Amino acid sequence: MKRICFIFTFLLWLGCMDGYAAKVDTLNISSQIMQKTVKTAVVLPASYQASRQNYPVIYLLHGGQGNYRDWLTKTDDKLMLHKLADQYNFIIVTPDAGLMSYYFDSPLDKGSQYETFITKELVEKIDGTYRTVKDRKGRIIAGLSMGGHGAMYLSTRHPDMYCAAGSMSGVMNINTATWNVPPEFAKSRSANFEHLLGPPTDTANPYREYCAVGMVDKMKVNDVKLIFDCGFDDIMIKPNRKLHQLLLANGTPHDYIERPGKHDWPYWSSAVSYQFLFFQKVFLANGTIH
Repeated sequence: MKRICFIFTFLLWLGCMDGYAAKVDTLNISSQIMQKTVKTAVVLPASYQASRQNYPVIYLLHGGQGNYRDWLTKTDDKLMLHKLADQYNFIIVTPDAGLMSYYFDSPLDKGSQYETFITKELVEKIDGTYRTVKDRKGRIIAGLSMGGHGAMYLSTRHPDMYCAAGSMSGVMNINTATWNVPPEFAKSRSANFEHLLGPPTDTANPYREYCAVGMVDKMKVNDVKLIFDCGFDDIMIKPNRKLHQLLLANGTPHDYIERPGKHDWPYWSSAVSYQFLFFQKVFLANGTIH
């Protein structure tokens, strides 16, 4: 009898877990601009199925050498995105963007057109599939490392699409001379940028128009709420500090945080929770959540 009661209680507990856990969809999105299929994960809060409301969306980008599953599999807590979706009632979208695309449209590689994919094709697919707030006031973009670059770059170039952007250990300058990395690593990444963008015309400040540090004047007038952070021992600390200084100098409101940490998942697993608090305040101010 005790065994039967235990089994019944366990099954009841499982049912409750199912009822209160976020759900993850995996989409295969056809990209016309790149002529290929791009995988994307979508985390729906537990409240979504029983609700009729429209939900704000966080687009959360992965880093270099990563993929769309990283945020679901590499955080310290493997259910972190599930919990964040349930806690804040946000839809979280994690698209794939290749190993080293850096989220811009390459003028040379037609298979690397991720600016158009993320800002147009992906948003259209998500808004057409789910009950979303189909307006910039309900749309935020964030990411880590390469994805941090992507979030700042895309939100600056498309302020009509996003009301806020967040970066964790972001590559705020794709000039590898500003990174604290071994020469071989810097050389390989420089070769990647040359493959995507061609040889730099200004070797002292290569590809400045593709860097967050080169876009601060646009950030000032865009009214996109900005938060970025970096660990003291991160390989990207110098360009993050530089962006902070430039934004202070031109009077662009932003939140900048430095904390102990390196360029790794323990840091990002912690940082994402702070950023979601910031995003909640933005959505509250916009009236997209209550």
